[in-house]
Amino acid sequence: MASIRIVPAQVTDVPVILRMINALAEYEQLTHEVIATEDDLRQSLFGPRPAGEVVLAYSGETPIGFALYFHTFSTFLGRQGLYLEDLFVVSEWRGKGVGKQLLAHVAAIAESRKCGRLEWAVLDWNESAIAFYRRMGAHVLDEWRICRLTGSELRAVATRR
Repeated sequence: MASIRIVPAQVTDVPVILRMINALAEYEQLTHEVIATEDDLRQSLFGPRPAGEVVLAYSGETPIGFALYFHTFSTFLGRQGLYLEDLFVVSEWRGKGVGKQLLAHVAAIAESRKCGRLEWAVLDWNESAIAFYRRMGAHVLDEWRICRLTGSELRAVATRR
């Protein structure tokens, strides 16, 4: 197997990041939800107040996976954490340890920043990902549900002050 390198993304990697996001959306059957543009990502990830960070996995010069994460805060721990928004490996590289390396890389970042936890969500139908995360030592918290407001619902709640 070729050696894999994981590097922090740079602003010049925005086209690669968007390709990875679109590939992830295709895998998750959510392409209809992707409205991000290169300009959105450039501003959100590399602008004056970066909202998240990205690492890219490469085999040679070929991008084969990515992880996008950002800081959270736990009131119970009184410490910051990292939230792993996306971890994706292109299909031909799955099962070859790239996902493990990406997850370990982000976990090492969380440890180095003295984060209290690393968390993420996984789709309930993605049994292979759930099994992978469990093998990596993650606890799948079945009792928690994700809540979301977007678009008109978000605007409606925001005006209820």
